[in-house]
Amino acid sequence: MSRIAKQPIALDSKINFEIKDNVVTVKGPKGELSMNLHESVTVEQKDGELLVSPSSDDMIYMAGTMRSLINNMVEGVTNGFSKKLQLVGVGYRVAMKGKDLDLNLGFSHPVIYPAREGISFETPSQTEIVVNGTDKQVVGQVAAEIRAIRPPEPYKGKGVKYADERLYRKEAKKA
Repeated sequence: MSRIAKQPIALDSKINFEIKDNVVTVKGPKGELSMNLHESVTVEQKDGELLVSPSSDDMIYMAGTMRSLINNMVEGVTNGFSKKLQLVGVGYRVAMKGKDLDLNLGFSHPVIYPAREGISFETPSQTEIVVNGTDKQVVGQVAAEIRAIRPPEPYKGKGVKYADERLYRKEAKKA
């Protein structure tokens, strides 16, 4: 069996876990998430822990995948996920406009990025964005979409980058 699937998922007392018709629902202090469970995987709840196991031996890999997804759901409804972005460039700044982001990224017009359901933004400074949410995949997707508006260029490094991203700079042409 998969090494990841063998590890149990610890459930806190604040978390409600439910399986009904192959739909996994996790409720916690930060919200509620649900997901369709693959038919070749079974989930059991014992002593405040979740055990994920494959129904058949040929679908071992799906047990590890489902365990990781369920663990991300549990982590999301208890602590939440966040991605931090930085704006690098002269005149590049961000401001909140209600729940949406107002981005000035060197275009002739400001770019308004609307907030999705379950996602919230913070702007600690004019050049920082923090994307918060309970669903890890949606938080990562929103951060990637914001970065795609003006990705960092390789010569000066101007653009929107992840806070932990390391850019490789190119040397300019020599005359």
